[in-house]
Amino acid sequence: MAQNSSFEPYALSLLRIAAGFTFWLHGLQKLLGFFGGMGHGRAAHLLSLLGVAGVLESFGGVLILLGLYTRPVAFILCGEMAVAYFKQHAPHGFWPIANGGELAVLYCFIFLLLTSAGAGPLSLDRLIRNK
Repeated sequence: MAQNSSFEPYALSLLRIAAGFTFWLHGLQKLLGFFGGMGHGRAAHLLSLLGVAGVLESFGGVLILLGLYTRPVAFILCGEMAVAYFKQHAPHGFWPIANGGELAVLYCFIFLLLTSAGAGPLSLDRLIRNK
C-alpha cells in the first residue's frame, strides 16, 4: 500500500490537468461560442452572469491546467460552481443527476480538493516554489 502512495501526488496533478482542460473548454463555449456555444454558436454577453462565468472558466481553467496560483484560483472556481449549482440546477430538483447539475457538483468538489491539496508536483506552482 505504501508503494502506491508514491503515485498519489502525480494522480493529483493528472486530475488537476484534466479538470483544468475540460473546465477551460466550458469557458470557451460561453465566452467565444465555441463547441456550439450557448445555442447556435452564440457566445454569452460579457456582462451577463454567463459571460462572467465564461471569463472565470476560461482564464481559471488555463491557470488550473498549468498549475499556476492553483489554491486561490481553485477556491474562486469552487465558489463559482457552488453558485452555478444552486442558481441554475437546484431549482429544477434535488438530485444532481435529475437537474443536470452533476458536472457543477463534481467541479466544485475537485476545486475544493485542489484548494486544500495544491497543484501536485507537475505544476508551475511547484516549479516557481523550488526556484
